[in-house]
Order: sequence, then C-alpha cells, then structure tokens
Amino acid sequence: MGIRSRRLARRRVFTGKVFDVTRDRVRLPHGPVADLDVVRHRGSVVLIPEPAPDRVMLIRQYRYAVNRWLWELPAGSLEPGERPDRAARRECAEEIGLRPRRIVRVGTFYPTPGFCDERMLFYRCLDLVVPARPAALDEDEDLEPRTFTRRQLARMIRRAEIADMKTVVGLAMTHRTPTGAGRGGRRGGLQPARLLSGRRGGL
Repeated sequence: MGIRSRRLARRRVFTGKVFDVTRDRVRLPHGPVADLDVVRHRGSVVLIPEPAPDRVMLIRQYRYAVNRWLWELPAGSLEPGERPDRAARRECAEEIGLRPRRIVRVGTFYPTPGFCDERMLFYRCLDLVVPARPAALDEDEDLEPRTFTRRQLARMIRRAEIADMKTVVGLAMTHRTPTGAGRGGRRGGLQPARLLSGRRGGL
C-alpha cells in the first residue's frame, strides 16, 4: 500500500495561462511502465461566503466547456507564489464584491485526480464587508452574485439547478445543525445528508 510510482522521464506538451500538461513515463507501483498525460495546476481556492447565519452567496456564470450557465461557489486559481489564504480573500473581493474579515479553512480535495494534480482548498468567508476599492474582474468573467438560504440551496441541488461538484462539496462540508448534537454526539456536527434532504439546519 505504501509503494509509489517512479518517474522515468517527463516532457512538457502544453503550456497555458492556468495549467500545463506533461507527458510522464512512469513505472507504476505494481510494476508496468506507462506514459501518462497529467494536467499540472497551481491549485485553487473555493469560497463559502456567509453574509448571515443560514445564508450563502453563490455566483452565476457561463462555462464555455459545458456550454451552460451555472450557479457556483466563488473560486479561483492561485497566482504564482500566492498563499492560499491571501488568494481566498482576493477572490472573495473580486467575485462577490465583499471582503471577508475572517476566513476558516474547512477542507482540501483533489477534484479530478485521474489526470490532474489540482488541489482545491475550501474556505468559509465570514464577517463580509464592502472593500474600500472595488476589485477588477477578469476580462472573461461575467458574474451574478446572489444570496440563498440553506433550504433553497438544498432544493436547487435536488432539482439539479446546482450541477457544479465543488459547490455541492463545499455546501455539504459546512452544513451543520444549529443546536444539539451532530454525528457521533458532537454538538454542531457536519450534516451532508441534511443538506440533500432539505431539512432545516444552519451554521
């Protein structure tokens, strides 16, 4: 279980603005040698902005790759050398026009580990205030921020109105019982099942 692969060679086959692609010749842990194409990504932050208890802000934007408008949690790639916590504050101001006075990291996930090394770091964004100067959007972004209740979000997931996986994961990770014991008897435990059931439960 602890044996890892060994890279024998690497060739960069694509260099882009957000990610690169390499073709690696690798000896896999169980013995065979394979040529693998891997998307190399600096990593990204995913934000759960909470302007009030039981409220979360999403953004609606057009995604060319799937040719759809999607409701999503705000997110963005790290700049070269940028710390994730700074990226979280920057992206929050850029995408919803509010700056968090407090952020809390709640998890880290690989969204597509079969071919990409991107890590998504999830942050709750709290105590939101209007920044002194508005942040500039990227030229390819056309964003519509809106605030939803947790019950509305659960209904949107069940109806497939929210189809973005990072958004479902982020909402599930931060969905808690407002009072009483959570899972395992812990007060205020995570309640992903409650998110999908639509039963009341705020932060």
